[in-house]
Amino acid sequence: MPFLSATPTAADVAELFLGAPGVELDEANPENRFAPSWIETTAALADDAVAGGAKALVISATGKFFTNGLDTDHIAAHADELPAYLDAVHALYAKVLTLPVPTVAAVNGHAFGAGAMLALCADHIVMRTDRGYWSLPEASLNMPFTRGMAALLRTRLADRTATEAMLTSRRYGGDEAVAAGIVDEAVAVDELLNRAVEVATARTPLAGPTQTLIKRGLRQALLADLAVPTPPALL
Repeated sequence: MPFLSATPTAADVAELFLGAPGVELDEANPENRFAPSWIETTAALADDAVAGGAKALVISATGKFFTNGLDTDHIAAHADELPAYLDAVHALYAKVLTLPVPTVAAVNGHAFGAGAMLALCADHIVMRTDRGYWSLPEASLNMPFTRGMAALLRTRLADRTATEAMLTSRRYGGDEAVAAGIVDEAVAVDELLNRAVEVATARTPLAGPTQTLIKRGLRQALLADLAVPTPPALL
């Protein structure tokens, strides 16, 4: 399950790990998929970081996956709950997009589908160069994007990149993701978390309610789309 800690090198920066930190796999959720409890815990920990006085938040994970996206096993077992489940995903995106502190995603491994979109909710994205892909596999899986997800991708990506990523399910490595404008920078894995903390630390003086006001103004249309309930007829 997700885990919150203070960075040992920057007291004002909190680190939110999307799975158990310091181990290759979390036995309960080895791919950091969006299980309902995982969504709830991740959202609560983001709030806890702010309430605890953090002035910046780094979101990362340990091992092969940053997050592999939607929990397909849960969806298959609870098909009638799909609209509410997707609304919870949208709410998590909206929360990260509007936190009153600077946010940095440190993409340590594969970021697929809903997980790739979660990374885009951060203000700044650092990805490792040697392993892991950012990808939207929905087209190859015959899955549509929700209105909110499509809006997120249109907002955070250039049109050519969004078109290619959404229609072809291309997998982007770190350097390719930088070239496509998906992430801001790519570094060696040994530098990943330190670089994310460095960026976050530099932005800590900006923390405060004004950050949320600016983010809401910047992403007003996107937030409106994320707030629209998912129709039962989506699939």
